[in-house]
Amino acid sequence: MMSVSLDGFFEGPERELDWQIVDEELHAHFNEWLARAGAFLDGRVTFELMAGFWPVVDQDPGASAVMAEFAGIWREMPKIVFSRTLQSVSWNATLAREVDPAEIRALKETSGGDLVLGGADVARTFREHDLIDEYRFYVHPVLLGHGHRLFTDSLLADPLPGPVRLELTETTTFGSGVVLLRYEH
Repeated sequence: MMSVSLDGFFEGPERELDWQIVDEELHAHFNEWLARAGAFLDGRVTFELMAGFWPVVDQDPGASAVMAEFAGIWREMPKIVFSRTLQSVSWNATLAREVDPAEIRALKETSGGDLVLGGADVARTFREHDLIDEYRFYVHPVLLGHGHRLFTDSLLADPLPGPVRLELTETTTFGSGVVLLRYEH
């Protein structure tokens, strides 16, 4: 799952994400899908970003209903954090130093829901091990002009051995103009 600008960036040059258009409709869509997930598999940066914001959002009286709902989803969801530098993790998370393809395949069989990747570096590692079976791109009607490109800085930093054919299985257009393109591998 990755949000991307129309010109192919997943974050701005200073890792900013404030350009993403996440309104009530899109957030409710995320909540519905992510509540059924089996686990979140995050890199260090994504985990620290999420852990620095979501754990107590539902205690803020000014938080929207969908934000409060996601706080609970995030807090309760099992998480595996892939990091060589973190010493510990919290919030229902387990620390892993490396991606072990056999362990991920076993987890996929027993998780009871989708394993949701968070972070460009961990996604690249999963792609290198052919562990990604679905891509969800949320294309935002925004041109950033510069930042970190989805397919040069992250998922495809290492060349593919050849074309990877994907099957388009869903398109959804949200009222904000964000378009979901879901592909299976």
